[in-house]
Amino acid sequence: MHMNVAPHLLTEDRAEYERILDEALSTAHARPDLPGAGTRLTLAQLRAMTLNATALVTSAAASEYDHFVKVREANRAALGARSPEPADRAGPGAGVVAIFTVLVPVLSGSAAAVLLLVGAVLRAIAPTLAFGATLLTAGLVFGTLAAAGLLCAAAGLLMTALRNSPAASAPPDDELTRARAAWRLALLERGILPFLRDALAATGPPTAGPPAPPHP
Repeated sequence: MHMNVAPHLLTEDRAEYERILDEALSTAHARPDLPGAGTRLTLAQLRAMTLNATALVTSAAASEYDHFVKVREANRAALGARSPEPADRAGPGAGVVAIFTVLVPVLSGSAAAVLLLVGAVLRAIAPTLAFGATLLTAGLVFGTLAAAGLLCAAAGLLMTALRNSPAASAPPDDELTRARAAWRLALLERGILPFLRDALAATGPPTAGPPAPPHP
């Protein structure tokens, strides 16, 4: 059955309203304040009636809902204000730096390996040849560059992870959690349960059938 849209209930919160209603109905048989739930009126009937009265039911928790929406919007605005920062800092220069950071360790490491290998072979074949020692020295220099490049790349990855971590990018949502819980409780205690009680009370107790005729 179609659910009326309350003026103050946003579309994104209708599913939450239905979940709270379904939770209340799932325990209705164990609530002494809801006599006749499932007998006078079936749970499906009670659900349909409550959904059709969404505007009335949710208005009982309007103040809590308004506070919840304001806190949620403030939370989203804070997240939105932070999200463009990485994009603003990123540009052509950032791409060049990233490529340079990756290529330096790779190229330096490859050059160091080749130079050290050739230098070691030359030193073994011709120990008196100065060129072998020069290659070994160059290999050590390139190896140092490769190690430095690896350290820079690791530092960059660490900084990126810290910057994009939820703790660093999102504000605490304790207030949002409290506001949502307060709205749910008010909606249940002041809206849904009173409506269900009134709906069951309006049906009255089940009427007894006519008495059986006495046996002769």
